[in-house]
Amino acid sequence: MATAGCITAQVQLPNPGFENLGNPSPGVSSEPTGWYSNKSGSSIAKLGPQTCFQDGTAKHSGSYSVRIETDSYFGTAVNGSATTGVVNAPSMTDKSQGYIGTINYTTSSDDRRYACAARPDSLVGWYLYTAGGSSEQAKVRVILHTGDYNDPETPVSSNHPDLSANKIGDALFVSAAGVNISNWTRFSVPFNYVSSSTPVYAMANMTSSYNQMTTTTGSKLWIDDLALIYNPTGAGIESYNNQNNAHVFYANKNLNVSFNNKAEATSTVIVYDLTGKVLVSKQVNENQNNVISLSDLTSGMYMYVISGTSSQKAGKFIVE
Repeated sequence: MATAGCITAQVQLPNPGFENLGNPSPGVSSEPTGWYSNKSGSSIAKLGPQTCFQDGTAKHSGSYSVRIETDSYFGTAVNGSATTGVVNAPSMTDKSQGYIGTINYTTSSDDRRYACAARPDSLVGWYLYTAGGSSEQAKVRVILHTGDYNDPETPVSSNHPDLSANKIGDALFVSAAGVNISNWTRFSVPFNYVSSSTPVYAMANMTSSYNQMTTTTGSKLWIDDLALIYNPTGAGIESYNNQNNAHVFYANKNLNVSFNNKAEATSTVIVYDLTGKVLVSKQVNENQNNVISLSDLTSGMYMYVISGTSSQKAGKFIVE
């Protein structure tokens, strides 16, 4: 049976399985929901080729992953990027000035900050990688912060202010140089905290070329099933809502999922163990009550993530 209780909200990144596509303004329809690329970046960044795609041919679970690839713009390598922030390119000739930030370099009212008042222990996910050259590496970084933030933090030619004082902690995964990963491979990296304060926001940045100054094109990174992992602090089931839409209840080896709005839409429910391993991935209808069988689960604590157009929700439950 499941034991009910109250534990601290466990925030997840938006659309962590990349099953939903399209962002409202300032995003574009080709970007996974909640994630942005150069095509929705600053005015110069938008000029480059599309580098971020929802991919239905390669996926770890569900129907899609995100594919990020380094391409060329008039002979200059454009690093593939997917971020919860803004891809900024202050200069057309100096790549070193490029950065990802929460504020759009050319439209300061465009401030993309993802709420995350939590202190996760680690970041996990699954990836494939095709290295375009012997020094090419993939990068996934999540920065927990207050206020606004920029990555890299150090200003170049006054391209942005130094906001490093706003950092609470971060998790960084960098793949081995020049190594192709042809089978879905799990990565797990810890969060390193520099402050005991509670974060307010998280900025997640992923790139197919870790070296910002790369001149190599052709690197491709696929990411799926991202999750923020929290050490257990209590028993029972807990929930985090972005839009207070989904309802989840575990009982008798079933996960029951329903929605307030009863929309003609689908959401994806993913169940993980606490190592980040995906155990179940299922699309559910938002206009009905859904019962997901978890009869194969053994005793222990598990985490779920719901990702949909009208709801982003994460939680834990205990099987006894």
